[in-house]
Amino acid sequence: MSLPVPRPFSGASRLALRACLPIALVAIALCGCSINLGSLTSEPDSGAAPKSAPTGTGEAEAQALTAHGETLARSGNTEEALAELDRALALDPNNAQALFARGLLYQGEKRHQLAIDDFTAANGLTPQRADPLLGRAVSYLALDKAREAAADLDEAVEAAPQNAQIWTTRGLAYERLGDKAKAAGSYARAINLRPKDEAARSGFARVGGKAG
Repeated sequence: MSLPVPRPFSGASRLALRACLPIALVAIALCGCSINLGSLTSEPDSGAAPKSAPTGTGEAEAQALTAHGETLARSGNTEEALAELDRALALDPNNAQALFARGLLYQGEKRHQLAIDDFTAANGLTPQRADPLLGRAVSYLALDKAREAAADLDEAVEAAPQNAQIWTTRGLAYERLGDKAKAAGSYARAINLRPKDEAARSGFARVGGKAG
C-alpha cells in the first residue's frame, strides 16, 4: 500500500501570511489580539514549492475545493471559505495547503488554538517550510506563549533566513521574553533585509538597539 502524498501549500497561501503579518505584529504588540486575515493573493512566488499532481479523484477534488476556499477568503466570505476547506480536508487530510489556509482563517477569527492545530499539521507534512512555523508563532504570541513562539521562529529563520517578517516576529518574541540582545539582533536582521520595516525599526528602538 502506497503512503499518501502530502499536498504542499501554494504561493497564494504563503503570500497571505506575508500580507497580513505586519498587521499581526502591531495588533499583538499593542493588545495581544489576533489579526485580520489579509487577502489570499494569486501572485506567483518563485520560492513556492511545486504542487504535487493529484493521485486520485478525491485529491483532485480537494485541490479544487481548496482553491475555491481561497477565492472565497479573498472575497471576505470566511464562513463559506472555512466550509470549503473543511470539505477539502475531509477528502484529503494530507492537503497542507488547505491546512495552512484554514489556519490563517482561524487566526483571523482569533481562534488561535485551532489555528495552531492546523499550522502544526501543515508543518508535519512540510517540515522544511517556514510558513506554518511563522503562522503558528503568531498565534502563540497572541496567546502570550512567547517561549513557544521563539522556538518556532528559531527554526523558521534556519529554513528561510532571508524572510524579514520572520526576523521581525522573532524580535517581538524575544522582546516578550526579556532577552533584549536577541530581540535587537533579530530586529536588526529584519531591517537589513527590509529597511522600511516599521515594526522592526520600532522594536529595535524599544529594546535599545544602537544604529550602526
